[in-house]
Amino acid sequence: MLLKGNAWKFGNDIDTDVIIPAKYLNTTDPKELGAHCMEPADQDFAKKIKPGDIIVAGRNFGCGSSREHAPLAIKGAGVSCVIAESFARIFFRNSINIGLPIFECKEASQNIENGDVVEVDAKAGVIKNVTKNKVYKSQPLPDFVQQIIDSGGLINWIRKK
Repeated sequence: MLLKGNAWKFGNDIDTDVIIPAKYLNTTDPKELGAHCMEPADQDFAKKIKPGDIIVAGRNFGCGSSREHAPLAIKGAGVSCVIAESFARIFFRNSINIGLPIFECKEASQNIENGDVVEVDAKAGVIKNVTKNKVYKSQPLPDFVQQIIDSGGLINWIRKK
């Protein structure tokens, strides 16, 4: 799976309240959640993002509460994947469960800038900054995790089995 889009850069410790504020947790509709994704960090993020764009962040992305709404909001906004130096453990698992590809790569996190065009080969774990012609290596997702992502999440994967 090849993912490509513009990078949207965020810092360290982006918590789930920034990803999707609690006042919007009265729905589980990804599109509705996506309309408010990252609102506290960038009021117009959901209006500016294009389908396939990529969030790039620092350490501890998705910390805070364990709400599944956070990766749902990201996916609902049209983000194809998230690259970060590290993820909060529960956010990491919730992302896989709903079918949002995520990649840990310190070098990419530190060197990709807002607006750079980024390409990710999910199966190989290769992240390319097309704008700067730089390549970074992330751990590829294990086959069973890639199958969950390809199925659109854990529930769809189980239904296929």
